Amino acid sequence: MRFDPILQYRIWGGQRLREWISGPFPADDLVGEAWLLSDRIDNPSRVADGPLAGQSLPELMAHSPVMLLGGAASRFSRFPLLLKYLDVAKMLSVQVHPSDQDQDLVPPGETGKTEAWLILEADPASQVYAGLKPGATKAALRALSMDTVDGLLAGFTPQAGQCILVEAGTVHALGDGIVVLEVQQNSDVTFRLYDWDHIDAKTSLPRPLQIDQALQAIAMDRQAVRPALVQTRSTGPVRRELMLESPYFRLERVTTAEPFEIGTRAGPAILICLEGYGDVEHPGTDVRMGKGSLILLPAALGACGFRPHCRTVIIEITIPA
Repeated sequence: MRFDPILQYRIWGGQRLREWISGPFPADDLVGEAWLLSDRIDNPSRVADGPLAGQSLPELMAHSPVMLLGGAASRFSRFPLLLKYLDVAKMLSVQVHPSDQDQDLVPPGETGKTEAWLILEADPASQVYAGLKPGATKAALRALSMDTVDGLLAGFTPQAGQCILVEAGTVHALGDGIVVLEVQQNSDVTFRLYDWDHIDAKTSLPRPLQIDQALQAIAMDRQAVRPALVQTRSTGPVRRELMLESPYFRLERVTTAEPFEIGTRAGPAILICLEGYGDVEHPGTDVRMGKGSLILLPAALGACGFRPHCRTVIIEITIPA
């Protein structure tokens, strides 16, 4: 299944996502996020074509949870992941997300939020902050400013292809010319600690901060977070690499110009094409994928074939059992 992307204005956004998504794109707005797969009532993804065209992901989950999730259907009332592209032209706010254990910080019906970033593009001046430097205190974080960020937050200059796991409770920010694929728990709970003195051009006001909640959610022992170590699973004509694995999602990169098998009846598989193009093959149906496109393979489909038409890079995202 293919879904229409949902474009979101953000004060730190830009125009680079037009290179990653198809369809209409506003020429004069700051597009910071494109929601690719969303089971959120306020912004639900809708099937783009085929016999289910127009149906929302929440509707599909309500009517056919086992078809979508397979054996994982008993664990989730909503589709458990939210996928986005982010174009962070300026700095994202310094922020933190609560964990599943922070029940007093998580609204009813929500979960905690662990997320991962796959770096797609990074300018030389771009920056990722994730985790705290030794000696950081809550008092110092409460007074966070432009002058103290580098002394309190661990950071590094990102490179395209890196993957970073940002566990719930980790203070983080990124930006100054970076495009990422974000994979996260299906939650929209964010507490801003500092917003770089940004002013929203649409309101002429700064955005609100949630400093008390942020300080409550921060894991103060969470020090510098570095890019995940890529593990090569197979070489040869079809190269498979495990980019990252957490209790909530698993990311694998497949690089090849040869046909290969993808997907499983154990659960859904989300495919994102980063480079090249090809066809997902299932009896009676072929679906084309090109750069930036996403396809959700329901668990009921089982394994499918993928036939590249040139050197192609696919990210396969699955849900651990």
